[in-house]
Amino acid sequence: MSVPLAAALGLTLAPRGVVAAPCAELPNPVIGIGGSASKPLLAKVAAALHGIDAPIDLVYQSPGACFGITYFVDGTKITGTANYWDADGTEQTCDLPLTGADPDFGMLGVKGTLCEGVEAIPAGIAEFPGPITSWSLIASNESSQTNISAAAVYFVYGFGAALGQVAPWTVDAELYSRNATSAALIAIALGAGIPPTKFKGIDVGTNQAMISSVGQSLNPEAALGFVSTEVADLNRDTVHTLAYQAPDQTCAYWPDSDATAFDKRNVRDGHYDLWSPYNFYAPVDGDGVIENPETRRLIGWFTGAEPLPDGLPLLDIIIDNGTIPQCAMQVWRDEEIGPLYSFQPDAPCGCYFESRAAGGTDCQECAGDDGCSADAPICRHGFCEVI
Repeated sequence: MSVPLAAALGLTLAPRGVVAAPCAELPNPVIGIGGSASKPLLAKVAAALHGIDAPIDLVYQSPGACFGITYFVDGTKITGTANYWDADGTEQTCDLPLTGADPDFGMLGVKGTLCEGVEAIPAGIAEFPGPITSWSLIASNESSQTNISAAAVYFVYGFGAALGQVAPWTVDAELYSRNATSAALIAIALGAGIPPTKFKGIDVGTNQAMISSVGQSLNPEAALGFVSTEVADLNRDTVHTLAYQAPDQTCAYWPDSDATAFDKRNVRDGHYDLWSPYNFYAPVDGDGVIENPETRRLIGWFTGAEPLPDGLPLLDIIIDNGTIPQCAMQVWRDEEIGPLYSFQPDAPCGCYFESRAAGGTDCQECAGDDGCSADAPICRHGFCEVI
């Protein structure tokens, strides 16, 4: 039917490309839900998944981190639209069923029990820790501020900028925040001792809106916000991460060894306090095995429980995204923003992480174990590691 004829008959035609395809019609969809901070990582992984044997179509809806567990707690279905990515990494939109869909997994940057209304992880749902993200308090590049303490965060975000009276963050209109479903808010609130539901500031809704609000502020010295560090790293042209001083520390640390590095050294060795693993949640059987085999493959690749298929350079994707694989960590914690203890991964990759993320490492290069010394006897990813 031509457009003029349609108009004459009183019909409205949707523009081409506007109507989203049903998510269920993708060849092999696995549907996740959670926060927006993880979308850049999932986008890169989703593109690579098209190049493996038995490809997976990764579908993701990102209303907020805590939705990654509350749908399992409430037993509800997800509706509306979701995103997926083609082989070129281009983000696409698909429609979920009108009657809703059961999520195959949830993904959030804090433990699900920290979300409002979640007293315990439901029976039949298990937690699977993945790569590590850190959280950044950010200022505009037009701001002269370089650091902030947990005590300052407590007064500014606990009482509001004007009442908190921590210069220069004394203007309520320049105090940017999220709501209590945000993993970044929950983690920073824990670090500063603020109940997440009492956190002050203007809810900007998304990570990108936070970057825009802080980076384009007309009063940059007073502007303060927060995002995941990988998002801050992607936007260093407009914002910078403030060095953070935890309650038991005498000085402040950046996530990296300095303000311009990308090595995440202070996260990996425990000096920088604001970090969490991305936690996956999924339905499991009585033996704790993820029920959906495709979800089991996907999450297993992130956790190391499943061997990586050819064509999925997941370690490189995680590092290039600004997140940290568990194999590069030297410390761990069992409680969110809790006490740290020494951590030795089963197969360390710290040397490779540094070489790729920071562009160089002091570790010895190798082609095999015979090229390594007794102090670092195992050759992994081209470098001599401790074990």
